[in-house]
Amino acid sequence: MNTCDLCDLHKNADPGTFRVFPGSRWRSYGGCAAFAGPVRTVRCLDDNSLVKAAVEGPGEGHVLVVDGGMSLRRSLLGGKLASAAARNGWAGLLIHGAVRDLAELRAQPIGILALGHVPLATERAGQGRAGLTLLIDGTPVRPGEWLMADEDGVLVMAERPA
Repeated sequence: MNTCDLCDLHKNADPGTFRVFPGSRWRSYGGCAAFAGPVRTVRCLDDNSLVKAAVEGPGEGHVLVVDGGMSLRRSLLGGKLASAAARNGWAGLLIHGAVRDLAELRAQPIGILALGHVPLATERAGQGRAGLTLLIDGTPVRPGEWLMADEDGVLVMAERPA
């Protein structure tokens, strides 16, 4: 099932259980155009320490949603971390910020959406928090919810679609 079909099925759903991210601001950078899975979250600004820690651990089909505060100053994900995410079984990454190493990202069999790209890496100072409810473009995203992304858009729902 794709995001359009799910939206048709849930167009009158309670916004607490089914939410669509506004607009088409997300750019696809990974080797997979579509991905879905239960959500894990990280909030960080120009420091990808917690992103690194997450993707170097078992992904188990999860989607890592990273609130980078819309910053395009520093990249929160590059080729090495995308490779680790793919190798460790992550379904995808949604970066509310920037990525880098575009050719390397495209080569990975994983979905990666971000707002943009910049070649400058982050400093790793161990800052940020994991496991929080995030507010991405006005859309709440909670750990354990189900995120689906494809070329038509991004949505999040309380549970995996049947």
